[in-house]
Amino acid sequence: MTARDPLADLRRIAFLLERANEATYRVRAFRSAASALGALPAGEVAERARTGKLTELPGVGDVTARCVAESLAGEEPVYLRRLLATEGTDLDEEAATLRDALRGDCHTHSDWSDGGSPIEEMALAAVELGHEYVVLTDHSPRLKVARGLTADRLRRQLDHVAAVNEALPKGFRILTGIEVDILADGSLDQTDELLARLDVVVGSVHSGLNDERAKMTRRMVTAIANPHLDILGHCTGRMVSSRPAGVTGPGDKGHRPRTRKESEFDADAVFAACAEHDVAVEINSRPERQDPPKRLIRRALEAGCRFAIDTDAHAPGQLDWQRFGCERAARCGVPADRVINTWTADRLVTWTAGRG
Repeated sequence: MTARDPLADLRRIAFLLERANEATYRVRAFRSAASALGALPAGEVAERARTGKLTELPGVGDVTARCVAESLAGEEPVYLRRLLATEGTDLDEEAATLRDALRGDCHTHSDWSDGGSPIEEMALAAVELGHEYVVLTDHSPRLKVARGLTADRLRRQLDHVAAVNEALPKGFRILTGIEVDILADGSLDQTDELLARLDVVVGSVHSGLNDERAKMTRRMVTAIANPHLDILGHCTGRMVSSRPAGVTGPGDKGHRPRTRKESEFDADAVFAACAEHDVAVEINSRPERQDPPKRLIRRALEAGCRFAIDTDAHAPGQLDWQRFGCERAARCGVPADRVINTWTADRLVTWTAGRG
């Protein structure tokens, strides 16, 4: 029987674990094993598997070693087979059509802030999913818990992205961006000079989520009026669960759902401001957010808003979460021509540049 590629199988398992919102330590076990084995000379992986010495390597445990041995024997690893068997249901026709229309993802994170993977890994995962672009939107300085980027670090990241883009497959590119904090007075947590340099600016509220209704409304409307803001991120700030419906996996028992109520604001005023200033409303695909709720997606649609269906991915496998946002958008009747990431990268960047 022909051997499989054990590193590809390990990375595929990690991807599926991320997509299923499994515990970080479980994902790390497979990515660390793939990294450790990938550094070995040709032939050594098979030799170590044959002699039972895989687990002598740092980062390779019994479970990952067993997966490698099964791959080398030409068998689909049992762990991978189990994950594939519990992937969930197919998209219905309307959601699938919307998902197929998406060309990119406007809200993603890397290990420069609170993401778990390098920029290069996130980009290559997006390529494999068929994206034409991905917008890198690491956090801004005030969000210290998420290692938000100072102005200097953001400048260095822009240089790094330019270098990475030179090495990526033709036809794909990383667009520069930020998830900038909307501060208490509605200002944005980065300099105007840097915000003007970025391709896409997502603005989100991460603090003071329990502000009273009038204060939160003023804060959001002020931010929306800022010419640098392109997308209003996860507008209610809610947390509803820890895993997408219908997706299960080997680590179910380790998940503890956490919830947070919606912030209170005048949705009609906020969405009217988005329509007036041509700011897209994000449909955040993260399973624990599902933000905004469907009733607010419908109100934003009625207000004439554009949308961005984003993953807010912090790991490569999470880039495949757009399906969840598409399902919710389709149920609310959001047409593809109102979704900005159905556009080409050039059209998207032309639109954001024209708004600044």
